[in-house]
Amino acid sequence: MTTNSLARAAGPRPGSNTTATLEVVIPVYNEEADLEQCIRRLHEHLEDRIPFRSSITIADNASTDGTLTVAHRLAEQIDGVRVRHLDEKGRGRALKAVWSTSTADVVAYMDVDLSTDLNALMPLIAPLMSGHSDLAIGSRLNRSSRVVRGAKREFISRSYNLILRTSLRARFSDAQCGFKAMRTDVARQLLPLVEDTGWFFDTELLVIAEKVGLRIHEVPVDWVDDPNSSVDIVDTAVEDLRGCWRVGRALATGVLPVAELRRSLGREPLVPGVPHGMISQMVRFGIIGIASTVAYALLYLVLHPLIGAQAANFVGLLITAVLNTAANRAFTFGVRGSDGAGKHQLQGLVIFGFALVVTSGSLAVLHAWAPGVDRHVELAVLIVANLVATVCRFVALRWVFRNPESALAPTTVEPSR
Repeated sequence: MTTNSLARAAGPRPGSNTTATLEVVIPVYNEEADLEQCIRRLHEHLEDRIPFRSSITIADNASTDGTLTVAHRLAEQIDGVRVRHLDEKGRGRALKAVWSTSTADVVAYMDVDLSTDLNALMPLIAPLMSGHSDLAIGSRLNRSSRVVRGAKREFISRSYNLILRTSLRARFSDAQCGFKAMRTDVARQLLPLVEDTGWFFDTELLVIAEKVGLRIHEVPVDWVDDPNSSVDIVDTAVEDLRGCWRVGRALATGVLPVAELRRSLGREPLVPGVPHGMISQMVRFGIIGIASTVAYALLYLVLHPLIGAQAANFVGLLITAVLNTAANRAFTFGVRGSDGAGKHQLQGLVIFGFALVVTSGSLAVLHAWAPGVDRHVELAVLIVANLVATVCRFVALRWVFRNPESALAPTTVEPSR
């Protein structure tokens, strides 16, 4: 990769907010015909409509025509226009190179065809400048968006976003709209984790951001399809599906240090004193707890006639404790992969020991008070005792899985704030 010298940076304009800065990146590959019109139109909009100091960076992705020449000419003629040349293609590669070294407060990008109406730029960046949000995306799939494009592109776009929602549980509505922005301090920490250098870059960035608890702001846009676009829709869709598989596998196996990033980048708890994610953990823990209780009850009723009350309680608790720890490890606390699994199970067995003492003690007291009681009464007492043990289990498991990322993630992420 080589970097050409930068043109003059934008100076403050009358009435502009000199305490906040914006850098808009235009990734281009063989766009000599459209580049000048795009840059002049964008520069005029920034001057007239955006109350922040701003600059434009043309990121040339190894163009083979006269794109780079046009870019340098524009940089010489227009204040605040810069040029960055890369020897390799890839929209993601260009954005990563520019965003990771930007000194602006907020970085953004848009496609050179300016398919998205520029009036959406201020709503896009305003929540980032104010600190309300961490990333912002233009959405063509919002109900209030106005979009003009062919049926084929519409079908592929909606199908792709449906796949993201089902396979990666993504909640954002439009991954591939070429109109996005993010806070630069957030970008510096997320970009090293994004592997893709092409069209899947946007999706991977958004999925990681969402998983670590960052706030993604969506802006409905007016968008008109460029009929002369050179993007191969089928090849792009195939690469995107491969990317979905790779990211999904990385999340499932614990390769991505989601927990560590959530601690350093994620937003503060909504309710003071309630740790981040605790409410959702309690919901998942409760669901697993109900399933474990049903399994325990069935095991107890089946084993009681064969081995007696105390032994049935022991075996039922032991089996469900092992399964409960494994399920909570993966789904409640998001710990993936095999690293530390044995240690976590041993710690889970210690918690099982406490539950055994509580339930066995309750059973012993019941038998001393009412010898020969029906096994269904025994089961009712055991379930109540298990509820007490379950509360203690949740607190104990939060301690067991308090730092899951230390064993799973070699990457050290410094806090941004």
